[in-house]
Amino acid sequence: MLGIVLAGGEGKRLMPLTADRAKPAVTFGGTYRLVDFVLSNLVNGDILRICVLTQYKSHSLDRHITTTWRMSSLLGNYVTPVPAQQRLGPRWYLGSADAILQSLNLIYDEQPDYVAVFGADHVYRMDPRQMLQQHIESGAGVTVAGIRVPREESSQFGVISPGSDGRTVQGFLEKPADPPGLPDDPNCVFASMGNYLFTTKVLVEALHRDAEDDDSAHDMGGSILPQLTDRGEAQLYDFSENHVPGETSRDQGYWRDVGTIDAYYEAHMDLIAERPAFNLYNRSWPIYTHSSQLSPARFNAGGIASESIISSGCLIRGQVTRSVLSPGVVVDPGAVVQGSVLHDNVHIGRGAIVRGAILDKNIEVPPGATIGVNAERDAELYTVSKGGVIALGKGQRVV
Repeated sequence: MLGIVLAGGEGKRLMPLTADRAKPAVTFGGTYRLVDFVLSNLVNGDILRICVLTQYKSHSLDRHITTTWRMSSLLGNYVTPVPAQQRLGPRWYLGSADAILQSLNLIYDEQPDYVAVFGADHVYRMDPRQMLQQHIESGAGVTVAGIRVPREESSQFGVISPGSDGRTVQGFLEKPADPPGLPDDPNCVFASMGNYLFTTKVLVEALHRDAEDDDSAHDMGGSILPQLTDRGEAQLYDFSENHVPGETSRDQGYWRDVGTIDAYYEAHMDLIAERPAFNLYNRSWPIYTHSSQLSPARFNAGGIASESIISSGCLIRGQVTRSVLSPGVVVDPGAVVQGSVLHDNVHIGRGAIVRGAILDKNIEVPPGATIGVNAERDAELYTVSKGGVIALGKGQRVV
């Protein structure tokens, strides 16, 4: 097996968090990067040779991968970032399929029987070996992971139409407005998770056919999957059938596309419930990341936190509720943080109030300042999502 992780997306809908970094490099859950979830799933599933294709503002992503994801070179295992190299001429990637086409040397060098092509910016746990087993048994050219979502959300995803056997892919619609529901549940559709398993020969041939089509968008979901569907070579893998060690009945089958500010915020709120919808503390299927060499979190001067995640290096002297704090956050006396996500080294000044906000790293909130108190003022100064979440970019000035 060779793993290829597609991590070149710009992530425009997640601005301003992606103003200075690629979407897979965005911090999540206090100490993780989004790319850590897919890499942890692949490594836990014994896929130990992984190439991460990067392109857009990739410095922090490249640095995180190279400093964190060090595999055993003695055994020939690796996780390596692969930048766009213009191997087929003076052009950058035209789409996700073109990214793999321009990186076919990776496949030729390893000569794997199967290639896992996974997205880099979703929050979930998955054992890819179970998907591989179905792929091998079915004899399909490609197996695509799908998850049931409400039909009204179909315009956000590629939608898979399964055949009467529940597995053969009969059709694939890219972000349709009004797709047909499933036979056993008309109010749901199968959304593509952006995770594909290919038989190597089928993938290489499909990429070359796609490259010859001048009208193609050269996208894995929008181009390659429909092509193989038309040839009868595509199968669906139902994510609800996947199980990992240590899962709970509540977080089994959890998967979130955190492509918007609202989705990113809501996924954080999923982490902090008494019975979290996604359990970060499953040691049987861990999510790996880099651990900063910081002192433990400290509470003094009456500081208190409840229903929150507090990372190492934090100093809490104010009040924190229903929030997620990354390493090095300081909350001064009299300050109040409610329902917020604070990235590395954010400093909340004395008496300041922060509610319903996402603050990227290195933001200083002055003493007595407010965010999330005056909606009209916030809308004038900061980015405010459709759901009312206030987002500030890296180092943005607070007034």
